[in-house]
Amino acid sequence: MHGAPLDQHSLRIPAPSADARVHSAKVLAHVRAAIAAAGGWISLAEYANMVLYAPGLGYYSAGARKFGADGDFVTAPELTPLFGGALAAQIAQILAHGGEVIELGPGTGCLAADTLAALAAQDALPLRYLMLEVSPDLRDRQRAELERRVPRLLDRVEWIEVLPRRWRGVVLANEVLDAVPAHIVARVRGKWRERGVTVHGDALALADRPLAEGALLASARTLFPPEIDYASELNPEANALVRSLAERCDAGAMIFVDYGFPAAEYYHVQRNEGTMMAHYRHHALNDPLFLPGLADLTSHVDFSAMARSAVAAGMQVAGFTSQAQFLINCGILELLSAQGEPGSASYLRTANAVQKLLSPAEMGELFKVLAVVRNVEPGLLGFRDGDRTGRL
Repeated sequence: MHGAPLDQHSLRIPAPSADARVHSAKVLAHVRAAIAAAGGWISLAEYANMVLYAPGLGYYSAGARKFGADGDFVTAPELTPLFGGALAAQIAQILAHGGEVIELGPGTGCLAADTLAALAAQDALPLRYLMLEVSPDLRDRQRAELERRVPRLLDRVEWIEVLPRRWRGVVLANEVLDAVPAHIVARVRGKWRERGVTVHGDALALADRPLAEGALLASARTLFPPEIDYASELNPEANALVRSLAERCDAGAMIFVDYGFPAAEYYHVQRNEGTMMAHYRHHALNDPLFLPGLADLTSHVDFSAMARSAVAAGMQVAGFTSQAQFLINCGILELLSAQGEPGSASYLRTANAVQKLLSPAEMGELFKVLAVVRNVEPGLLGFRDGDRTGRL
């Protein structure tokens, strides 16, 4: 099965620059060599890992601009500092007994700057703010952002490339789990297969191969609707990341903000083609093979699986709700009301951004927030109203 062809003119997708095309060709050559070395086929998870994270080539490890209006997508922190301000209220509650903040995949550094500024205003700064970032380009951008925005707090910030052996405090992951490469498993006319990538002529193509007995097949049999043809993601790597973080926790909370569903909605009978998308210049495309190395690849998060992974490592679910409900619980509307005259241009810009964060038609419902804790008092602020833990 070939990746879906795209008409760039009809979709109004900006054409990549000459330099970008050269880079994508290098990534394509790297992928083709890997496919040849593997005997002609690699899984979509392996493909995504290469095009996203291969040193010097991958989307997140090369130097292309990814965030903001001139990138490929805009994340919540880039919309308004009030997102970090609301998160800071929840973080401050958890840090009441001390600890540090570890932010996974900190993007531009915008969320770190907003959160640190809000925590400083509450006299609730962490001992350290650790930023787990493997991209040298993004580390440079994050440092520049923090130096510009919160220079007095820069001495509390450290960059790390691997998870700490032990931690206490808060792990914060905003739009991180969706970028962990997922496998796609399909049941076609009663036969189980895994979707992958092969070479067809001069181009990459999607191709399925039989799926052997193992953990992926066992999960698919448990989660997929029975009998019908069906394809969807399974993400053992994301499960393993959450479990590893949980095992290293002495006391604290992990807060995951991402787009996704609990398992019953994720593996709904009508969602039968999965959720993997390529993101390029603010277009979401259903072709994962589009411009390797230039497009982001993401899948929605199965929050039930994330919760199970944390619980298996000894943590407890403290709350699960929509992003809108979490931010309202954490006081984002009160923060908005403190932004000056309601009719002013700055207030209206901020109100528009908050509307995007809260609206069910924008980010408010599709994005969810999951918190898991160890040795933390119950009653987290972000889940005091509208908790949906029972749906996990």
